[in-house]
Amino acid sequence: MESVWDYPRPPRLERTTRRITVRHAGTTVADSDRCWRVLETSHPPVYYVPRADLRAALEPAPGRTFCEWKGEASYWDLVTGDVRVREAAWSYERPTGAYAALAGALAFYPGRVDECRVDGERVEVQPGDFYGGWITSDVVGPFKGGPGTRGW
Repeated sequence: MESVWDYPRPPRLERTTRRITVRHAGTTVADSDRCWRVLETSHPPVYYVPRADLRAALEPAPGRTFCEWKGEASYWDLVTGDVRVREAAWSYERPTGAYAALAGALAFYPGRVDECRVDGERVEVQPGDFYGGWITSDVVGPFKGGPGTRGW
């Protein structure tokens, strides 16, 4: 078991060989065992999939945000057939310092697609609409994101 309260601040970037899959509208969007995960105090892990392991179209979405550690985030719409999911994923195209390995990899919001899995286990959505952490049975909280936790 991993407690999110044992994760560091600033966040730690680590390589993972766990199988990460994302599905939406009957399409496998991503399937990879070459991902990165970011671990940050009070947050479930966020998984970043290498762009080469995507199997569906992503189109740039308007808007940017800024992370004090990773830099400027870009957002992406997922397009599968006639279905468009606005801001289904985000990336750091030019991440700063210790996060340089994330360049171009995409993280998906599990609440905006039909299904995200880690080694076959379907993930739970991190509370709130801003954070994109993936909650699995081996990660325990409490997690930032729900009502009253924004200032943690």
